[in-house]
Order: sequence, then structure tokens, then C-alpha cells
Amino acid sequence: MARQTGDFILGTRWPDIPEAARHAARLWLLDLCGVAAAGSQTRLSRLIRDHAAAQFGAGAAPARMLMDGRAVSPAGAALAGGMTIDAVDGHDGHKLTKGHVGCGVFPALLALSEAEGALDDRAFLTALVIGYEIGTRAGIALHRTACDYHTSGAWVAVACAALGARVMGLNPAQLHEAMGIAEYHGPRSQMMRCIDHPTMVKDGSGWGAMAGVSAAYLARDGFTGGPAVTVTGAEVADLWSDLGTRWRIHEQYFKAYPVCRWAQPAMQAVLDLRAAHGLRAADVARIEVATFHESRRLATTRPRTTEEAQYSTAYPAAVAMVRGTCDPEDIMEESFADPQIRRLAETMVITEDAGFNAAFPARRIARVTLHLTDGRTLTSAETEARGDPEAPVDAAEIAAKFHRYAVPVLGDTRTKALERAVMAMGDGTGLAAFLDAVTAPHSAPYHTA
Repeated sequence: MARQTGDFILGTRWPDIPEAARHAARLWLLDLCGVAAAGSQTRLSRLIRDHAAAQFGAGAAPARMLMDGRAVSPAGAALAGGMTIDAVDGHDGHKLTKGHVGCGVFPALLALSEAEGALDDRAFLTALVIGYEIGTRAGIALHRTACDYHTSGAWVAVACAALGARVMGLNPAQLHEAMGIAEYHGPRSQMMRCIDHPTMVKDGSGWGAMAGVSAAYLARDGFTGGPAVTVTGAEVADLWSDLGTRWRIHEQYFKAYPVCRWAQPAMQAVLDLRAAHGLRAADVARIEVATFHESRRLATTRPRTTEEAQYSTAYPAAVAMVRGTCDPEDIMEESFADPQIRRLAETMVITEDAGFNAAFPARRIARVTLHLTDGRTLTSAETEARGDPEAPVDAAEIAAKFHRYAVPVLGDTRTKALERAVMAMGDGTGLAAFLDAVTAPHSAPYHTA
């Protein structure tokens, strides 16, 4: 199994990737770029990029940071990029990994490609698909074999190390060591701690990307650390046996809103009731939510930071009722004083449903009851978030979200140039235009609260 996995990582070429998987990779890449633009406006992103500039010197093989332009080491660029994307929780994810592949894989691959001069766009898109395939399987494997619930960085590190080995042209033995180093040093951080106490550490994706990139460079120089048991273990062999035939990039979900996926079923139920009955926030006295345990644990009702707003069920559900949507500006600190949002969030009652608990994580379900000021009650159907792979959104909606997130930060001209570069990926023109569009600095103000 280890040999088969190594052959897939090192040997897969552009013609081996089905066109449908290439198209999916372009769409996830576009979405990630939009989220990165929005994320660059947060204090979290500013702090981590300044940290990378100060602590991760460019050295002999520099890479520019996402949405920043300063050159740092590849590990530093991966760290800063992963955390910038994760600063706004609006990126793709996978139900069974309970986390996010692209958030760490994309900035790691970008940094490695620039640092190593690997500027073929077809090779880049091929590697991005490989990253999704390795990361998704590593995430499912780690959840199957570990007793704790760990952040995405724990298993994203393995995928990033694999991509490092591929980009640098390492041999199978070095790949084996790189993935083992990354698995051993990947941040096995406690996700539920950040759910209960939301801070900037978030989902560990940037730290995992950094660990994976570092692991590849260490393996190149002779450092040992293999095996990665989530790849080579007999108990997870079934997850790796279908590489190249089952494309798990199609199993990722799209996030319509920039908050934790666990909050989005309740948000969607609120939005459905609001639209079906032509309601305004003033029509609603209070909201009740029945959901699954993990969603109830998103317990912040009066956020003080954007991190607390993103890891909340009550706050974004109240935003949905008041504003009919939820975009990045709605989860920034400037929105917290809205009296209608505060009223609905702070009075919201959230309970667990045993059936919804049993369905998790394969399904994430909520049911909402609105108590109206005229004495009526309205109850939603059992609702799941939009964008699941079983009911995917179309490319136009992904592009529209990209523009909503990117234009306020990058401006219309650069946003369109970035979109063209992403959607042309694979035409053989190289990565130069894409690299310039996605790494150049911008002058939009930071959110500093």
C-alpha cells in the first residue's frame, strides 16, 4: 500500500487527472483565493504575516506570502497563507475529516512551487488534486485511529509533505520519511478547545502546512521520521487502495457563509423560514434551535472578536435573520453592536436532538422554531447546510462568492485578473500571472479591533 501511495504521489501526471477533477480543483482554488482576500483583512492575518516576515527569513529559496508580497521561507509562506485563509472560516471542507484540505494544501503548494521554480500550471493543478486526495484520506484515517478530535493541521501536514516531495523531485524513500516526519510533528491540536474558547489558533491548518513543508525539506537533507502510520497502517489500507480511481476532491463541501460548518444548518433553516414567510427581524420575538452536540458547543452569543463570531451558532443565525445573508463584513467586529442581532443571539435557545447527534458527522442537521411577535410559531424542516457534495452548488455561485469576498479587498480589476488566471489553469501558460495576482500586496485597511 505504501508503494502504491508513493507511486500515485510521485508518478501521477496531467493526463492521469480526469477533466472533472481538474475543473473541481479550479473551483476550489478560486474559492480559496476569495477567502484568502477576505481573511487578509483580519488582525489574525496581519499578525501571522508580520510574524513570518520577522521569524521565517527568505533564505536561498524564497516564496511570497499570499495577499502580502513579502518574501519569506517556504515554510513561513505556508504558515502565513494557511492562517490567512483560515482567518475567515469560509473555505471548502469534508464531512468525514471534520475539517479542511484546501486551506493548508494550497498555500503550501504555492510556496513550494515558487521557491523551487516549479512554474508549470498543469503540474501545479495536478499537484493540487493530489493534495486533496492525500489530505482527505489522511484526515479520515487519523480520525479513525486516534481517540481525540484534532484540528485539520494534524493531517494536512502529511499531504503538504507529500506535495513537497513531489515538487522537489524526491525519491520514494525520501517521500516515506517526509510523510512520517510530518505526521509526527503535525499539530495534533484539540479542536474542541478552540470551539469552547475561540481564539486565533483556529483549525491548525497554517501550522500543519508549515510542518509539512518543513518535513519535505528535512527529508531531502537526510532527516528521518517514517513511517506515516495513517498511510501505511493495515487498519486504514482500504482508504488508500482506491487512489487514482476514486477522486475524493468531489466529496468536498462548499461553504456559503464564513462561519463554522456546524452553525450553517441552523442559519439555513432561519433563512428558509425568513424567505418563505417574508419575515423581518422585528417580526421575531425569539429563536429556538435543535441541533447536534458539536453545533450546540458553538456557544458564544455575544462575540467580542471575529473568531468568537465564526465559532458560534447563535450569532450567525441572528445575522441571517436580520440581514438575510452572512458575508465577511457581517462577522467582523464592526457588526457586533447591531441591536437586533444582539437581541436575537442573546435570547436564542439551543438544544440537542438525539437523532441529529446520531447522524453526525456524515450529516449535520438542525431544526429551527421562530416565535413571532404576533404569537405564532413557525418551525422549519430538518435542514442541512447548502453546498454539500450530494447537492452541490454550481460554478456561477462559487464565482459570485469569490467576487463578493475579493472585490472589496483587491478591487475589480485585480479580482477579474485573478479569476482569469485560476480558470485558465492548465492551458500551458504557466503560473506567473497567477502568482503575481494572488501574492501582490494591497492597501485596503485592516480590521484592528
